[in-house]
Amino acid sequence: MANIVGDTVKARTFDAIVIGSGASGGWAAKELTEKGLKTLVLERGRDVAHIKDYPTTNLYPYELEHRGEITYADKQANPIANRCYAYKEDTKHFFASDEEHPYIQEKEFDWIRGYQVGGKSLIWARQTQRWSQYDFEGPARDGFAVDWPIRYADIAPWYDHVERFVGIAGNKDGLDTLPDGEFLPGYPLNAVEDYFQKTVHQHYGKQRHIISARCAHLSEPKAIHIEQGRVKCQNRVLCQRGCPFGGYFSSNSSTLPWAMKTGNLTLRPFSTVHSILYDQDQQKAIGVKVIDTDSGEEIDFFAKIIFVNASTLNTNQILLNSISDRFPNGLGNDNDLIGHYIAFHNYTARISASYDGLLEYRTDGRNPAGGGYIPNFRNVQKQETDFLRGWAATFGAGRQIIRNSDDIGDNLKANLLNGSWSNWRVHSHMMAETIPKKENRVWLADQQTDKWGIPLLHISVDYAEDDWQRRSDYYEQMTEMFHKAGFQDIRTQDDGRRPGNDIHEMGGVRMGHDLKTSSLNKWNQLHLCKNVYVTDGACMTSTATQNPTLTYMALTARAVDHAVTELKKRNL
Repeated sequence: MANIVGDTVKARTFDAIVIGSGASGGWAAKELTEKGLKTLVLERGRDVAHIKDYPTTNLYPYELEHRGEITYADKQANPIANRCYAYKEDTKHFFASDEEHPYIQEKEFDWIRGYQVGGKSLIWARQTQRWSQYDFEGPARDGFAVDWPIRYADIAPWYDHVERFVGIAGNKDGLDTLPDGEFLPGYPLNAVEDYFQKTVHQHYGKQRHIISARCAHLSEPKAIHIEQGRVKCQNRVLCQRGCPFGGYFSSNSSTLPWAMKTGNLTLRPFSTVHSILYDQDQQKAIGVKVIDTDSGEEIDFFAKIIFVNASTLNTNQILLNSISDRFPNGLGNDNDLIGHYIAFHNYTARISASYDGLLEYRTDGRNPAGGGYIPNFRNVQKQETDFLRGWAATFGAGRQIIRNSDDIGDNLKANLLNGSWSNWRVHSHMMAETIPKKENRVWLADQQTDKWGIPLLHISVDYAEDDWQRRSDYYEQMTEMFHKAGFQDIRTQDDGRRPGNDIHEMGGVRMGHDLKTSSLNKWNQLHLCKNVYVTDGACMTSTATQNPTLTYMALTARAVDHAVTELKKRNL
């Protein structure tokens, strides 16, 4: 512990500390401050103020020096970030630099990071689906990972709570595999997406479904969203630049300003968390050690409860680096499980085709939801394949204007001004569950550190044989459905994504029933240090097929409610 003199300890003492300011960290801040706790949010990156710090949000393509493209020099300097679909000239300022933030790849892994206030909530894909009872029951039923200590009924009220504040566009679809929520009006499917929905229903009945994708966009703002200072989504689909309208949810436009209005929030950017401080006499965590990213100064902050929301792998890194006499292997890590059972989503498969029907229709405008969504229908209620669990998928369709540029002069001008509409192109990509495996893990380097003196993270995470089985099934089932819809020129594609490029890494500090098999209890508390809560992706016991951010936020709100209740009872 650094030497503290005079009143400085008091100035650095809070009721609660939140590590990380992304989607789950912002929710922790909102809930804690609303409940009256003086809360410090620590963010390792720079400040990003809503609207003010979105420098490219209103630029036209011709106003970008390279028309939105990434330079060769940038691709050489940041090969990992460059593999992310959202990393472009207009968004790269929201991504961590590969060169400045190294890690050790035991196996190829794309660790995509957003080190700034708001984290990756500024650049996320905004897809929001609830987990179902089948997802929480899956590990126990199918015999993998460990049993979740909670069920859908435990988290359903917190999904409600989060959805009402965030604003989720979607339809009441009545599916037990993808429960309905507190929705704003959903975005409509276009003609061919709607046709495919009807065709799938005709051939498969209630076994398979195409629905409008659910997304964190204000299709029709309610009073609570206007009170946040957010307005209707303008359907610009420039979301990764930062939205000046607050049309989609981010910590910057929503939870952090809301927390700031309570007068209980202190936000400290440029604060890289080194470790959590543990007091053996009190048998609890007492604070957090921070490295000021500008000065390199070590500073200790103190609090009664600590929420770790640094994002999955950073959270693992912090806990493993939180070494004390009591916890020589990392905070709460007596069972040596922290860092193991890292899982993710397999996004390696795509399929496309063409359709020459419904040519009386064409696409117009932009859909921020992206089109349709196919909930998982494999191994849901019973085991029916040679592999465990299953996959979900996107589905979209569109037409383009074809312009002939082969001529010259007036003929070229006429061709460019008078294009013709193409046939429909349809496309889908897979989002498959992966099974947590102990050998998929992260750990700290013995000697190598970053420039702030924090041990580098080794990452050894890879695909397994069952991942390719799910992918083969996706190709087979989607090809069959495309054939039944009369689509032509069906093409499957392996897009070569490395693990991590899905940006859905989960686990390493998983929830469970006991210390023997898990790190956290049903309230997201460390089994061995009850005033430390982990509610970001690190807490996940399994991955399901749904986009995970909505679940992180719901778990966070639930955990804060428990923490404040326990604090009032003097149990923490």
